[in-house]
Amino acid sequence: MMENGGNEVLTGTRSAEEWLSHARELVPLALNKAREVKGFPGRWKMIISKLEQIPSRLSDLSSHPCFSKNALCKEQLQSVSKTLKEVIELAEFCVGEKYEGKLRMQSNLDALSGKLDLNLRDCGLLIKTGVLGEATLPLAMAGSSTEPEAAAHGNIRELLARLQIGHLEAKHKALDSLVEGMKEDEKNVLSVMGRSNIAALVQLLTATSPRIREKTVTVICSLAESGSCENWLVSEGVLPPLIRLVESGSAVGKEKATISLQRLSMSEEAARAIVGHGGVRPLIEICQTGDSVSQAASASTLKNISAVPEVRQTLAEEGIVKVMINLLDCGILLGSKEYAAECLQNLTACNDNLRRSVISEGGIRSLLAYLAGPLPQESAVGALRNLVGSVSMEVLVSLGFLPCVVHVLKSGSLGAQQAAASAICRVCSSTEMKKLIGEAGCIPLLVKMLEAKSNSAREVAAQAISSLMTLSHNCREVKRDDKS
Repeated sequence: MMENGGNEVLTGTRSAEEWLSHARELVPLALNKAREVKGFPGRWKMIISKLEQIPSRLSDLSSHPCFSKNALCKEQLQSVSKTLKEVIELAEFCVGEKYEGKLRMQSNLDALSGKLDLNLRDCGLLIKTGVLGEATLPLAMAGSSTEPEAAAHGNIRELLARLQIGHLEAKHKALDSLVEGMKEDEKNVLSVMGRSNIAALVQLLTATSPRIREKTVTVICSLAESGSCENWLVSEGVLPPLIRLVESGSAVGKEKATISLQRLSMSEEAARAIVGHGGVRPLIEICQTGDSVSQAASASTLKNISAVPEVRQTLAEEGIVKVMINLLDCGILLGSKEYAAECLQNLTACNDNLRRSVISEGGIRSLLAYLAGPLPQESAVGALRNLVGSVSMEVLVSLGFLPCVVHVLKSGSLGAQQAAASAICRVCSSTEMKKLIGEAGCIPLLVKMLEAKSNSAREVAAQAISSLMTLSHNCREVKRDDKS
């Protein structure tokens, strides 16, 4: 027992140079033992080929200028030494045929081969990706930064480096620390985040552990919302694993993945890619079954996607029209309803088939009901404007179109008022409709719009008034207004 304790103390106090020397001593021992084994020839041949690669990796590692300054090097050498000892131990069991079962030994050898792969990969990664230099850089090059800032950057870089090397449990611990670090000082973490770190996080999104996936998507959600690395995230392949999390992740995983897609889908290229990777259906399901935050984020993502004309038909085939109308009626948050209205506006902008689909699903009634609220939104009025030319005057009147237009002209934003005036232009095709619009009280409100600061608002108001003035009663109404 005392001897073991002494060994533990020695192990803890060894320097990186001492671990390097120890690993170099173990390599020929491991190779000789491995070559003595007669059984499991295929597996041992593979293990020997990997052992033969270790000396060159150790040389590369030891020649790095930051070799002795970084804890990652020392830990990597410890891991290599431990694997080499395991090679010697298993080789001795095989030579003496002291193993309990053939299948168990085969499994042990496969696991050993995987550990050697990991050691070789991590040694190469420390050199090739610059992880080793990154993790040491702030301590060596503080520059104008204060010492505490440099130390903090150094700690963050080391955490980010640990996401790329070692076994999954070590990465899990690094991820925990990174999540805490982002809670304390997200700006500091983002300032040192590099592309290789993004790639490592994206890989962790597909980890077997649900907890790791959940924590990883929490970090990625913060990165996406920061607006500083969307292109890196997309180019490193973040969209497919995010979509899979929306489909089958935990409640937190789904929410964070959906919010990430909401931000990323603001790019037209990413929006197309989400459709291409099969993201529409899971997003539509979240709109129907998700909690309030996830529902709003999903509706916003679909709204962003609907802004791309060539994917609108795909959205329709997945049933988006009915879902958006339902959100307009029953959305949990006001934001969900606003996104649904904007999505319907996009869908109906220039596609007659989609307009007919929205009308047949009761979209006009839902839009009018939504616009009856105290602050009618421009997007909903825009969607209504896109639809009014596809239904008869009688239907519009029976659904309450005229009181709604008056309400928007009185209480809506200038953009909403402009869309309402444009809708009036589109329905003024008959004398009867012009008469009804004049009697509803629209003309004084349109005259008032002529004083707007926006040129486009004044222009559309003038067009609406002009189309109404072909009726003598409306003409007298315009003249009666002193400001007309």
